[in-house]
Amino acid sequence: MQNPLPTLILAATGKTGRRVADRLEAKGHPVRRTSRSGAPSFTPFDWDDQATWGPALEGVRAAYVVYSPDLAVPAAPAAIAAFTELAKSMGVRRLVLLSGRGEEEAQRCEHIVQDSGLEWTIVRASWFAQNFDEGAFHGAVLAGEVALPAGEVLEPFIDLEDVAEVAAAALTADGHVGEVYEVTGPRLLTFAGAVREIAEATGQDVRYVTIPGETFQAGLSEAGMPADLIQLLDYLFTTVLDGRNARVADGVQRALGRPARDFREYARAAAARGAWDLPVNQP
Repeated sequence: MQNPLPTLILAATGKTGRRVADRLEAKGHPVRRTSRSGAPSFTPFDWDDQATWGPALEGVRAAYVVYSPDLAVPAAPAAIAAFTELAKSMGVRRLVLLSGRGEEEAQRCEHIVQDSGLEWTIVRASWFAQNFDEGAFHGAVLAGEVALPAGEVLEPFIDLEDVAEVAAAALTADGHVGEVYEVTGPRLLTFAGAVREIAEATGQDVRYVTIPGETFQAGLSEAGMPADLIQLLDYLFTTVLDGRNARVADGVQRALGRPARDFREYARAAAARGAWDLPVNQP
């Protein structure tokens, strides 16, 4: 039996929110999708404008909480605390928080949700496989060279399809309440190894080059990226990508009863649907 009250999906135009909303709707669950711009059929929601929070939370039973740009930024704890308090006062029953694996700052936000008195589930994730085909690294793959300040540190890249399936289950089933799921892929890879998997899947010449952090930051600045986002990426490539996450976790298996999707499977599927096809006017 479906619950008639909708589930709130924050950042429903984003990589995880879109997938979570699609899964819930496919199973017949009513969904309220939000976006910062309030696009047609989307409810406006902006972390920087608390006036948008109440209308988004009105009459919902559960919420998928994604904080932008990242729970590691200084403003995140106060925002999560205020949102959680408002959600509770408005009768929301359950929160599922997307958190950062290996981020101490993000765990402060986790504690706020865990101490709220609401039903909660934490989904901790780090580097997404889909960063290579629909995120920050897509253009570099198409150009044939991915240059990042990441050397031989190993990372168990997680497929966003798995993240979304875990979150959707936690939003709708009772067996996930009070769980912290660290979700990873089943295999450790360097960034260079991930790029090799993409090259093999596409049959294209795609190389990986390790560059100094200063060079990476300078390139982002020249491209016009805001300073706060450059600082966040620097944090992710230095503090978080220091080996602390160089281990496989069992969150997907515990939540879904099946193994996590391997990066090779992701790369082959993305290549098959043309994610890295070059424009016809390029060689």
